[in-house]
Amino acid sequence: MTKLVHWVDTLLKWFLASLMAGIVVVVCWQVVSRYVLGAPSSITEELSRCLLIWIGMIGAAFAYRTGVHLGLDIVTRRLKVERQRHVQLVLTAAVVLFAFNVMVIGGGNLVWLTYELNQMSAALGIRMAYIYIAIPLSGMLIVFYGLSQLYFGIRQQPMQPVEGMH
Repeated sequence: MTKLVHWVDTLLKWFLASLMAGIVVVVCWQVVSRYVLGAPSSITEELSRCLLIWIGMIGAAFAYRTGVHLGLDIVTRRLKVERQRHVQLVLTAAVVLFAFNVMVIGGGNLVWLTYELNQMSAALGIRMAYIYIAIPLSGMLIVFYGLSQLYFGIRQQPMQPVEGMH
């Protein structure tokens, strides 16, 4: 299980880095084409918006994995260690259920609907379903990481931190 989590972590880090490099290039090209060449590119604004959606959604899954997502631990910090562990398992299970129902199933329905309706992006000319697929993909990653946390939590083993993120 540890090797699979490490493999997904590595893939996700490289994918996010590529998306971020892509948005930097796209926005820089927008500035150059607008102010230097005097002829703004018609696709850069929409492409940067799509990349930002993907970075936000996939980045949320990675933030969940690394534990830097929003969390309130005011109450749980006051509990005994064993009780904290039980609460953490229950909350992780709730996150898994939420991500599966809302992001995977609901997001999958959104992707299917926009694909069936053949909704196209104005400037890029691609189906909006390809942009929206970030929602169920992010949900699947959150479910995977949540199930991994449950697996290690039930076995009372620490989940290895993301390599390079200590």
